[in-house]
Amino acid sequence: MTIKGALFDFSGTLFRVESTESWLRAALERTGTTVPEEEVVRYARDLEDAGALPGGAPPLVVPPHLEEVWRVRDRDAELHRAAYTGLARQVPLPRPELYDALYDRHKEPAAWRPYPDAPAVLGELRRRGVRIAVVSNIGWDLRPVFRAHGLDGLVDAYALSYEHGVQKPDPRLFRAACDALGLDPGDAVMVGDDRRADAGAAALGCRVHLVDHLPVDRRPDALRAVLGPLPDAATAP
Repeated sequence: MTIKGALFDFSGTLFRVESTESWLRAALERTGTTVPEEEVVRYARDLEDAGALPGGAPPLVVPPHLEEVWRVRDRDAELHRAAYTGLARQVPLPRPELYDALYDRHKEPAAWRPYPDAPAVLGELRRRGVRIAVVSNIGWDLRPVFRAHGLDGLVDAYALSYEHGVQKPDPRLFRAACDALGLDPGDAVMVGDDRRADAGAAALGCRVHLVDHLPVDRRPDALRAVLGPLPDAATAP
C-alpha cells in the first residue's frame, strides 16, 4: 500500500517530556523556592507516583474526586489543567503557587525533546511528498514546541483534542486530521505509542504503527520503520 499521509502522535512518539525531577526543579527556580536536595528528590518521586506530569508516568491511583475530569481531560483546556493540577495537589508542596508553575512549565518548548530520528523521518516523508499531521490528546497548543525545535515546517496540519472537543480513540479526531490533509484514511498511517488511543485510527481504515514510549536516549531509531513497508506485527488488530 502506498502511504500518502502520516499521522503522528506527539508525546511519547515524536517528543518526550523532561524527567519529573527536571520539571520540578524548573518550577522551583521559577517561583524562587529553595528546598533541601533530599526534599527535591522526595517531591519528584511523589509527583511521579501521582502522575502529575503530563506526558510522564500515569498516576498509580486517580483519586475518586478526579476520576471524571481525568477521563475527559483532553477534551478541553480547563479540564486538562484541572486534572493535572488536581493530581499534583495530592503532593503537599511548600508553596501553593508551585502547582500552577508546574503545569505551566510542561507547556514550554524547553520541557520537550524530539526523539533523535524525528527530524530525519519527518524530513524524508516530506521529501517523498507524504503529507503529515500531528494528532494528539492534549489540552494546550503544542505548535510552539514544534516551532522552537525547528520541526513546524515539516507538519501540514494539527488535530488537537482540546480544539475539537473529542479525544483519541474517537475516530472523529483522526478523521479531522485526514480531512485537513485532503486524504482518504485508507491512504494514511497513524504512528503512536498508545495501543488503545492511537489504534482508534484503524476504525477508519488507517494503518497503525506503534512505537514504545521510552526516554529519548533509549529509542534512537524506532520511527524509521515508517519509511519502509510496515510489518504486520506493527498493524493494530
